Amino acid sequence: MNVMKRSLVDLEKGSKQLILVGGKGGVGKTTCAAAIALRLAASGKRTLILSSDPTPSLSDIFEITIGPRETPIPHCPNLSALEISSEIVRERWKDRFGREIYDVVSSFADLDYDFVLDYVGGAPGIEEEYMLYFIMELVRAQRYDLVVWDTAPAGHTLRLLHLPEIFLRHLEGATKFYLNLYSYFERAKETVTLKKGKKSLMGIISGWQALSNEIAAFIRDERLTEYIVVTIPEALGVKQTERIIQDFDAHGLPVHYLIINHCIEQADCDFHRARKEMQANYIRLLTDEYGARLRLILLPLFPYEIKGTERIEKASGILFG
Repeated sequence: MNVMKRSLVDLEKGSKQLILVGGKGGVGKTTCAAAIALRLAASGKRTLILSSDPTPSLSDIFEITIGPRETPIPHCPNLSALEISSEIVRERWKDRFGREIYDVVSSFADLDYDFVLDYVGGAPGIEEEYMLYFIMELVRAQRYDLVVWDTAPAGHTLRLLHLPEIFLRHLEGATKFYLNLYSYFERAKETVTLKKGKKSLMGIISGWQALSNEIAAFIRDERLTEYIVVTIPEALGVKQTERIIQDFDAHGLPVHYLIINHCIEQADCDFHRARKEMQANYIRLLTDEYGARLRLILLPLFPYEIKGTERIEKASGILFG
C-alpha cells in the first residue's frame, strides 16, 4: 500500500518554525510530537517541544522532570522541552497584560485589581489566545529554529481556530458592560485618556484587536506553520479526524500530514487477525478520503511503551522513513 512509503522526511529539509501536532485524546500525539522533535533536533535544528496538555506527558515519555521551565533533554543535543499548564498561562497573561488592563478600567471605575483581571481573564478564548501569543513570541525570539507543539486533545485545538472572533466579541461585550455599569459614555470616547502618556480606552481595545489579528495571521502562515493530525484506525478516531480536518480546511490552516498510529503489522493470533482486518477497513477509508491530498504515514502498534529516547528514536525512524 502506497501509504506505507510516505514519511515526514520533508520536514527535515523545510524551514517551518512551528509544528502543531493535534488529534483526539489517546491517539499518541505526545509520542509523535516527541519523535518529530527528536529527529529534527538530531538533524541540527535547535528544537523546543512544548506541551499544553493538562497532564505532564512529556515528563513521562522522556522520563525526566520537565515542568514550566525550558529543560534540556539529556543526551539529545539541540532539544529542550517545556510543559505549560492552564494556571501558568493565566499567571503569565496577568503579568504581561494585567497592569495595562487595570489602568484602562480603573480610569473610569473604582474596581479591585484582582476582580478586574479575574473578569477579563475569564473571557472565552483568553487562555488559548495567550498560549498562541506565548508561542508566537517564542518563535520570534529565534532562540530555537523550531517549536513542536504537542497540543491538548482535539477540543482545545479546534477552539484555537475560532479565537479571533470569540475573543473580539468578548472584548466588545466587556467594553459595553463597563460603560453601561458606570454610565460614563462620554468618558469612554477617544477623548478619555489615562494618566499622561497612557493610551485611551478605545486605543487600548484597538491594540488588543490588532494583537488578536496578528496571532491569527501567524497561525495561518503556511510558510511558518505546519499542522500534523494524529489518529488511530478505529471508528471514533476516524470520525474525530474528519471533523478536525473539515474545521482546519474551513479556516485555511495548512494540514499536509496525517499519522495513523497503533497499526497492527503482524497478526499472530485470532484476536490480532480480527483487529488487523478491522483496522485495514478504516485505513482504506482514510486513504480514499485523504490519500490524494495528505501524506498518510502508518505508525505500528509497538509491544512496549514508547518511553525514553532510545524507543522514541525507533518511532522517529519509522515516521521519517
